[in-house]
Amino acid sequence: MCTGGMKEGAACLVIACLAVPVQAAAGDVRPQPEPEVDWALQIEGAPLIMTGFVDVRGGVRTQNDPEEDTATLAETRVQLEFFRDLDDRAYKLVVDLLADPLQEQQQVNLERGKGVLDLREASYIATLSDSVDIKAGRQILTWGTGDLIFINDMFPKDWQSFFIGRDIEYLKAPSDALKLSFFSPLVNLDVAYTPRFDTDRFIDGDRISFFNQARGKRTGDSDVLKKTIPDDWLGDDEVAVRAYRLLGSYEVALYAYDGYWKSPAGFDPKAGDAIFPELTVFGASIRGNFAGGLGNLEIGDYRSRDNSDGKNPFIRNGEYRVLAGYEREVAHELTGGIQYYLEYMKDHDNYRDNLPPGVPEADEDRHVVTVRLTQLLMHQNLELSMFAFHSPSDNDGYLRPRARYKLDDSWLLEAGANVFYGDKDYTFFGQFEKNTNVYAAMRYGF
Repeated sequence: MCTGGMKEGAACLVIACLAVPVQAAAGDVRPQPEPEVDWALQIEGAPLIMTGFVDVRGGVRTQNDPEEDTATLAETRVQLEFFRDLDDRAYKLVVDLLADPLQEQQQVNLERGKGVLDLREASYIATLSDSVDIKAGRQILTWGTGDLIFINDMFPKDWQSFFIGRDIEYLKAPSDALKLSFFSPLVNLDVAYTPRFDTDRFIDGDRISFFNQARGKRTGDSDVLKKTIPDDWLGDDEVAVRAYRLLGSYEVALYAYDGYWKSPAGFDPKAGDAIFPELTVFGASIRGNFAGGLGNLEIGDYRSRDNSDGKNPFIRNGEYRVLAGYEREVAHELTGGIQYYLEYMKDHDNYRDNLPPGVPEADEDRHVVTVRLTQLLMHQNLELSMFAFHSPSDNDGYLRPRARYKLDDSWLLEAGANVFYGDKDYTFFGQFEKNTNVYAAMRYGF
């Protein structure tokens, strides 16, 4: 029998499930989603499907930033995706090859996504029994109900890609994980175990300038953030759990996570490095039909274990997070969505009383409102969209206008912008104001 905490229990669960003999007969594997593109190539004589695309993308800042270069994007990306279904198991490989003259040092780096090669997925998929699925290896993991706001989705994000105009798929960074899915009439359960901490691809001054708390000012590529990342296999691991089911037309879910803050949330004053303190999250969500559209509500309890009383000024306090959203069609081929998001800092009085002199004080409550509008035109070949973030408490925000035009089944054109504004250079969106940029892209799919 296994005893101990959340991580130990999950590890035992993983070991027990791996010990189950694979008894799936031909056709038992749950069908995988078909590729979203129409140009899938069936390799003759082998059950191998290959798809991919070539994406050429460029972007520039609209104003001078003394901390960064004018160009934000200048890359050619080739993605190759291979999928092989052998009835009782399946394999998936997704690799991006990248030519990027803005990258200071071209190198192969599979962990952080920099350089000439980014391994997006290398996974093994199988059914262990009628009620248990397994997916192991590098994979993209996601859950939760938010639209570009994440509470219980504690899987890696690529914020640099998001802010400079790469395709939205690159907001999600890969995890090196083992995912087990259990299905029953009562409740379904997902368990994702990551044996070594997978950090966000966070903003550190490389290509995007930001407010560096340790320096007390905005810094960029001449002063990239120093950091210490937990990287011991099995020692610095993560466990994420989701239990979910349908209640009528509503999907309800409970979540738990044990690991670390995904982006730097602390500072080691002795080493001068940004750090990733330990974090536990418990949450819940509900999503379903509401008032002629689709509504969602999600909450999360963030427990910053290395600063449980809020008295350590060098580690982020715990928080309560709340998200409420609603979306519906508002006119012919025009959809709209609105969200309200709240971060409530725990132990704010202790935080304020221990804050070092000269360090900007964060509010106890941070409010953010988002609006999304998407219009389809020209027989749905042209998509115009706007996603807007605005924080009335920080008085800052972020706009994401975009236009996409589908020339035919293979060619796609895109143009957009990332617009930041704010009164202060240390608020979340305000710190990026000098990174406002425009971009354009052309993609050929095959």
